[in-house]
Amino acid sequence: MKKFEEKKFNIPALKGISAKTIEEHLKLYSGYVTNANLVMEKIAALGSDPANAYAVSEIRRRFSFEFNGMRNHEVYFSSFEGGPKPLPANSFLKRTIEAEGGTFDGWLAYFKSVALTRGIGWANLYFDRASKRLLTSWVDEQHLGQLQDCALILGLDMWEHSFVADYQPSGKKNYVEDFFANLNWEVIENNFKAVSK
Repeated sequence: MKKFEEKKFNIPALKGISAKTIEEHLKLYSGYVTNANLVMEKIAALGSDPANAYAVSEIRRRFSFEFNGMRNHEVYFSSFEGGPKPLPANSFLKRTIEAEGGTFDGWLAYFKSVALTRGIGWANLYFDRASKRLLTSWVDEQHLGQLQDCALILGLDMWEHSFVADYQPSGKKNYVEDFFANLNWEVIENNFKAVSK
């Protein structure tokens, strides 16, 4: 059976987000990769025997949690690689956001407000292949509310493990600001270009 592979990231020193937090966070990502593979193996091992139907059903439910945890974190960690870089004024992503109505700064303020949604989850920017438009959305945990057939362009992890050690629970807003201060917008631009053709 073909396995999912753990990616390695070259993350520089970050403003506000400690190396220790990144180290621990990467261990969680590694666990998602391991568990996504394990779930697939368990499903194959249990097969289609009716006696295993309940167990297989419960394991299948677990797969979306592990798989989305893996993929969301790959987008999250890759957005730090290469160090912080601004979004160019003539960027395709910026022009697209503005063409959909409003300003880039207005969209960014909205995205940050989504990130401050109560609870644990992700603030995500997707490209909807069907309507050819960008969608900003909150995802509970990492598997409840993912948008069907949409490509993840930008993902901001809002689980406590992303920020509590460095910011305390009351520092959630500061974490969001530092995330964007550390963001390499070239990576986000390339994510968008890769899926919007």
